[in-house]
Amino acid sequence: MVKLTKIYTRGGDDGETSLADGARVPKYDLRIEAYGTVDEANSVIGLVRLHTSGAADAMLGRIQNDLFDLGADLATPGDDFSATTALRIVDAQVDRLEAEIDAMNADLKPLESFILPGGSAAAAYLHLARTVSRRAERLISELYGIEPVNPAALRYANRLSDHLFVLGRHLNDNGASDVLWVPGANR
Repeated sequence: MVKLTKIYTRGGDDGETSLADGARVPKYDLRIEAYGTVDEANSVIGLVRLHTSGAADAMLGRIQNDLFDLGADLATPGDDFSATTALRIVDAQVDRLEAEIDAMNADLKPLESFILPGGSAAAAYLHLARTVSRRAERLISELYGIEPVNPAALRYANRLSDHLFVLGRHLNDNGASDVLWVPGANR
């Protein structure tokens, strides 16, 4: 369990921070960028939750907890991705996202155009969360290309943006309130 008794430590005053294994790295390190962007996505989901309730809010609450797991996973370098050695994203978390996407998507009519962020407040914030989560995924993918990263963490990041997109449509009256892109409308 995490226990914080002091918020500032002065340990980062020289521009470095510690990973979960104690290694010191620059604050601009790609691993720090990746889990920092995951944290940013989590914050945006907190804004979304100001506009949700019921099942949607419960899904987002689970995702917020997962994002702390994802951050812990990314903060732990190495190539042992077993959940017994460190807190790691596991396939069951990815599977849950997929099941929720499938359940929500079953009631949506197929898209005939791209969607502009908007509709309801919840959907607009979900689109913001989706774009931040895609940035996190790009950073995790870049990190994956140069050092070991839990493959389930990368899969989770990939599914997350899909989940947030489908949930946005779901909260826009199952797509009826989606704002559709009209190509060339303002020429």
